[in-house]
Amino acid sequence: MPTSITQHFLAYYRAYFAMIATFLLFLMPRSASLTSGEHLAQIQAKEFITIHTRNTPTTYYEGRQGPTGFEYELMHRFADYLGVSLNLNASHHPESVLPAVREQGDLGAAALPLLADSPGIHYTRSIIHMQPLVVYRRGLNGIDEPADLVGLELGTLSEAGTSQALRSLQRDYPNLSWKESHELEVAELLARVERGTLDAAIIFDHQFRLNRLFFPNVERGFFLGEPLSLAWAVPSGRGLGLLDAANQFLQELQENGTLDGLVSRYFGHDDYLEYVGTRTFLAHLDERLPSYTELFKQAARDTGFDWKLLAAVGYQESHWDPTAVSPTGVRGLMMLTNPTASEMGVADRTDAAQSIDGGARYLRSIKDRLPDSITGDDRLYMAMAAYNVGLGHLYDARKIAEMRGGDPDRWQDVRAALPLLQEREWHSQTRHGYARGGEPVIYVRNIRRYYEMIEYVERSRQQFFQLEQAPASEEPLLLFDIVPPIEP
Repeated sequence: MPTSITQHFLAYYRAYFAMIATFLLFLMPRSASLTSGEHLAQIQAKEFITIHTRNTPTTYYEGRQGPTGFEYELMHRFADYLGVSLNLNASHHPESVLPAVREQGDLGAAALPLLADSPGIHYTRSIIHMQPLVVYRRGLNGIDEPADLVGLELGTLSEAGTSQALRSLQRDYPNLSWKESHELEVAELLARVERGTLDAAIIFDHQFRLNRLFFPNVERGFFLGEPLSLAWAVPSGRGLGLLDAANQFLQELQENGTLDGLVSRYFGHDDYLEYVGTRTFLAHLDERLPSYTELFKQAARDTGFDWKLLAAVGYQESHWDPTAVSPTGVRGLMMLTNPTASEMGVADRTDAAQSIDGGARYLRSIKDRLPDSITGDDRLYMAMAAYNVGLGHLYDARKIAEMRGGDPDRWQDVRAALPLLQEREWHSQTRHGYARGGEPVIYVRNIRRYYEMIEYVERSRQQFFQLEQAPASEEPLLLFDIVPPIEP
């Protein structure tokens, strides 16, 4: 058979069998195509994904720089992963998210606990664990175990997972009663504990870490029950393509460290709040920083730094005190030495404007003098270390790092080498000799933490302080449903 005839013959049969396959697929029952990508294909065809969420600090809110929030970061990345736009519906309370996913779907991402009894819903793999936590008003004593909750004015949120923990507890403590609300969010619940209209509340541990800075009169209590899993919800019966894509996306974020980074960014502040002193730092943010914010911003515009970083340096140096003086004679808000002040043209080190401007320009001059081989955050951290210990000692630490087989251009290796400047074995081999090399390591660590906290407060302040400021007596009781004790 000639080649042209063969090709036409094969093409005819390919078209014929494709037509038969399409016809059979059309006749196939819907349940038989359950594992197909029907839902995912629809999302990609319309080129956007609708996600049902909530307007909370842990999920999504409008910050000073635009949309933000832990789950918003994930949603945005997931939309990019699918190659579609993100369409948010953030008008929900916890109890309205799942019905919206079932009826309008595409996906629910609203601090949802993974619950077994959720008809019409498939959950993704766990994103983070959520541990129920008892918090209470500072000054109440003896809140140490579940029995201590009986008789308290206790509150929680409906359908958020914490109410289920209380219902489980009530089986062992039938006299337990509490209030739950589907209209409030965590920050509003904590505000009521702070003001005294509630004695205690049940929230999740990561929510407390995120909110704690703003409620210094709310104390951490004890964990209640077992951790729950935060997951996303997709409608069942429309194929598993979207679920599979979400699980693959979340797995990749877990494996490449992105998920851990986001968890640390949004919920990792509690480990150093005690180091700073929650009340002291919050008081200084409110009472001191506003007087110098514009000076930091102007210095940032002049030098190319983030103003919050310069503010963090200032807090590490003096706690934003322009009259600060150290035993070694450094002085002012940015704690400049006399030679540095002279080099930067600072006539009065106690003048806040001159100090901030001079300190910022000095930090810029150090950063600009570093070798071009040091890049990114490594360059910034080494410049900050040199601001503290001197450029000569930083170069000595880079030499030690290289002698030990490390990379002198990586802060991680130089950070490990700096404390060795205190040991004769090592500093005797350097140009500038002994230095208190442990101090710049702590110095840089602290500035990074202060910077994260200032950024966190700036990002979150607007969200958290939109709380109702009504006196306790004027708070509407209808916001809560009463869960009574179990009848004997």
